[in-house]
Amino acid sequence: MLLACAYFFCLLAAWFIMRPIREQMGVAGGTRNLPWLYTGTLLSTLLIHPPFAALVARLPRNRFITLSNRFFIANILIFVALFKTVPETNLVWVGRVFFVWTSVFNLFVVSVFWAFMVDVFRTDQAKRLFGFIGVGGTLGGIAGAAVTATLARAVSPITLFVASALLLELAVQCVHQLNRAAPAARQDANDAEPLIGGQTLAGISHVMKSPYLLNICLYMMLFTVGSTILYFQQAQIAERTFPDRAMQTAFFARLDLAVNSVTLVTQLFLTGRLMKWLGVSVMLALLPLLTIAGFITLGFAPTVGVFVAFQVLRRSGEYAVARPTREVLYTVLTREDKYKAKHFIDTFVYRSGDQVGAWSMAGMAAVGLGLAGTAFAAVPLAGIWLVISVWLGRRQANLAAL
Repeated sequence: MLLACAYFFCLLAAWFIMRPIREQMGVAGGTRNLPWLYTGTLLSTLLIHPPFAALVARLPRNRFITLSNRFFIANILIFVALFKTVPETNLVWVGRVFFVWTSVFNLFVVSVFWAFMVDVFRTDQAKRLFGFIGVGGTLGGIAGAAVTATLARAVSPITLFVASALLLELAVQCVHQLNRAAPAARQDANDAEPLIGGQTLAGISHVMKSPYLLNICLYMMLFTVGSTILYFQQAQIAERTFPDRAMQTAFFARLDLAVNSVTLVTQLFLTGRLMKWLGVSVMLALLPLLTIAGFITLGFAPTVGVFVAFQVLRRSGEYAVARPTREVLYTVLTREDKYKAKHFIDTFVYRSGDQVGAWSMAGMAAVGLGLAGTAFAAVPLAGIWLVISVWLGRRQANLAAL
């Protein structure tokens, strides 16, 4: 459990160091161009799934997770070189590529992390421990956001990129230690880790054939549509309120810091107890209920203060309550589906929801809907999300009982 916490700490510290820089680059590239960046992200997640699934089928767990993380370390070093050598007049294009890349990176590494967790821990252990394991990620998010909030004006992004690369390498070392500490993974006579095997595109085909997995897809899409609407509203608010790039970066970092602080308190004192008392169905339903209430409030009072409060509560609710509960849904699947189907859902399906949300925002802006109008438009979608959440929780309990 402690190794899992350390692994998650390193991953999210690396991500949250880069996240405010990503947000500022998205604003610098023009909020009107964000839908196109989301399109690029969606295509990138689709392209990266087959090679990852091929690694899953052919390599032991320890190796394909290590290779995946070191691939992203190499990418970070490439961005270091680009930001040092590309003329300032062309940096906006590097920033747009960086925006797409980080949007793939954060989903990919976190998806692989949680796939590892549902492979290592049983359903009953997951209900007890996933909230606490999430504390490691929250502390990493706080540390990463604090580093960028403190140093954004004092150092260049290159220094922050190098720090992220080092943290990712520490995450790789945690993977090695955790793999050795997970005896359930060693099942044959030679004490060697069994290969997962299967077809490269099995994750996609299994999703299409399973009502359970299809409803997880719908859950993810509806969640991300709401998140994308809030993200676009956040970018617009930052663009109007903070004209200076460093101020925008610091604002995004402070927002991340507030989210992670609330998440930490919730994970330490509430998540495990709520999971035990309320069960999976109710826990999954909490975030849709909060989203319905938040969008209605934002519709009637479309102010910066209300938006920030809603964003902090919703994102912390995702990290502290919805995410660990959602991962429990995967504990009843086969090992192949835990890595392949889950990865497809966590990346391509997730970003498909982003795409729907991004172009929906573009359409609503075209017809003149402002902050209040887009908030009200999101309420019915959150209602459908609520119904699916309850169904998934009940179905998971039935599958776990088999």
